[in-house]
Amino acid sequence: MYAFDIAAGSKSELYRDLAAALDSLTADEPDAIANMANVSALIWQYLPDLNWAGFYRNVADELVLGPFQGKAACIRILFGKGVCGAAAITRETQLVEDVHAFPGHIACDAASRSELVVPIVHQGELLGVLDLDSPIPSRFDAGDAAGCEALVRILAPRLSGR
Repeated sequence: MYAFDIAAGSKSELYRDLAAALDSLTADEPDAIANMANVSALIWQYLPDLNWAGFYRNVADELVLGPFQGKAACIRILFGKGVCGAAAITRETQLVEDVHAFPGHIACDAASRSELVVPIVHQGELLGVLDLDSPIPSRFDAGDAAGCEALVRILAPRLSGR
């Protein structure tokens, strides 16, 4: 149904094309779960070296598993616990080169070595987090963080139900 031309060139081109594809996939869809499902599949398909890509939703000030690609995952994460919980409580992107060195890391998949978590905030409300894991240490860098933050800026209003 969708055929996206995702650049295999530079990282900035990759994220530019991912943003355009995300925008196209979610533009006319009001259902947050459907949008998260398609976006996790899109990221899984086009970002290399991932072993998990998906969402945790803010449900009553607790992160609850949302749509994802990868192995079965932890279902609930308290704010402040692990990398996802740190992103939720600080509302700041967490770029972790070595998850084993992160205090309180929650090992849903023992193969994960690095992680990138971007909080999803719309009109001051934390909707959840985008979580990417990799089996490669230091897989994520500032370019990935900026690219994923751009994706979340497009997606956030489409998850808010407003």
